Amino acid sequence: MQDRLKRRYRADRRFKAYSVGALCVAIAFLAVFFTDIVIKALPGLKQAEIELTYTYTDDVLFDPGGGVRNDDALGDEFNSLISRGWTRLLPQQIEEDPQLEGSTETLWVLATDDVDQYLKGEYNQLNEEERRVVDRLASQDRAALHFNTYLFTNGDSKLPEMAGLKSALVGSLYLVFLVFIFAFPLGVMTAVYLEEFAPANHLTNWIEVNINNLAAVPSIIFGLLGLAVFINFFGVPRSSALVGGLTIGIMTLPLIIIAARAALRAVPDAIRQGALAVGASRWQMVKDHVLPLALPGILTGTIIGMAVAIGETAPLLIIGMIAYIPEAPTSFTQAATVLPAQIFTWAGMPEQSYSGRTAAGILVLLAAMITMNATAIYLRNHYTRRW
Repeated sequence: MQDRLKRRYRADRRFKAYSVGALCVAIAFLAVFFTDIVIKALPGLKQAEIELTYTYTDDVLFDPGGGVRNDDALGDEFNSLISRGWTRLLPQQIEEDPQLEGSTETLWVLATDDVDQYLKGEYNQLNEEERRVVDRLASQDRAALHFNTYLFTNGDSKLPEMAGLKSALVGSLYLVFLVFIFAFPLGVMTAVYLEEFAPANHLTNWIEVNINNLAAVPSIIFGLLGLAVFINFFGVPRSSALVGGLTIGIMTLPLIIIAARAALRAVPDAIRQGALAVGASRWQMVKDHVLPLALPGILTGTIIGMAVAIGETAPLLIIGMIAYIPEAPTSFTQAATVLPAQIFTWAGMPEQSYSGRTAAGILVLLAAMITMNATAIYLRNHYTRRW
């Protein structure tokens, strides 16, 4: 007997050690993952800029050395240091504010991708003359790495130094909003019917089985469904936030139904019996007593479903939401993209600058998902009632 007890205690200690070891391995992998993402994202959060004195005019180009030169006198080694994206905006600025014509200013302007990579110590294609110019400007504190505001104020661009997440962020907000207004009321009503009103028969059992099966269907199948039904049959604009919201809404619907049913099932039957005993109808019992008590659990499941939705990519590839979107959409029917699709696009770009922007986009996406999950945990802990 004593030997068996010792073996049992040793088995308990081994199991505990295995469990702690597995937890440590998981934490180590998570730490390595986040550390790698942060290290790769830090270069993407900075962008090279050059201090430039220039004059707003159509027939004069600008010398980063500090003066203003005519086109014939401007060397290529100077002209190639300034991003073409910035110079293209000058006519638009003059058109919007005619008083700028002829005025001279000294500002930090966007440098090219090659200058940016050179200052970061990465591979670049600057020639020897251009490198000497950049070194001279850097020694004068007129070429430096600043916080990359373009990452959050610009949309996608073919110029790496100008590429940003604005259009993807706006598209993600549109998508989450449409998913919520489509899936939340439909999911809650379905859960209330199945849990409180549906008779126990073969049809109800068949519906429940299919809801549980839909929650496990690969997400790309919902993309094919959205392509066949919403785009080809109903004619919803391809690549729009509307078709993306409907497609992801269908994918999220089973998750919301399952979470809402679990929350309704957690309400004690005594609440229902008490409401019916004082003369409330069945609908009044659900509306005034059961549903308010189950709402925290329903919201928790819904927010977690939204967090899953905001990170989906495969269904959106099928319906065309991986398009090149330089400007943020202003309506639900305009072409749009989302953060996961933008990250996927940048990950396939050959330029080194996109690597840092990809990691920075992943950080933004992770921050959004962690915020939503933290909100769900807060709602669950703050509003859940113990019976």
